[in-house]
Amino acid sequence: MVQIAKIRPLAGDKPLILTLVSSTVRAGFPSPADDYLETPLDLNRKLVQNPAATFIVEVAGDSMTGAGIFPGDLLVVDKSCESRDGSIVVAVVNGEFTVKRLRHIGGKIILEAANPAYKPITFGEGDEMSVWGVVKHVIRDV
Repeated sequence: MVQIAKIRPLAGDKPLILTLVSSTVRAGFPSPADDYLETPLDLNRKLVQNPAATFIVEVAGDSMTGAGIFPGDLLVVDKSCESRDGSIVVAVVNGEFTVKRLRHIGGKIILEAANPAYKPITFGEGDEMSVWGVVKHVIRDV
């Protein structure tokens, strides 16, 4: 099961400005290098639509590896976004945080792992589940 190791609010209101290279980088065959550095890029503006409702959470566990979410990854989670069928969400299930894919199947809500070693989470009488926020981005050290 993927668990949330830490929840962190975004720090401050200073932009993080980096330089955006004007050409793309190919993952296949090399292309001639461009020596163009262009527009400044503010990662806060690129990754965060609603700063007051956006948090960074650190992942612990391996249930979402099939969706490209691994232990130690940082997730940018927006609490103001509406969750939809297929959204990857941070949910609170019976008082515990988890990251799963939200599914609406046959009028029921199911939380699916992206690792076949884990069964979907279904809900019965007495179970509590709420969507805490929608995962917008994954940040990983390589």
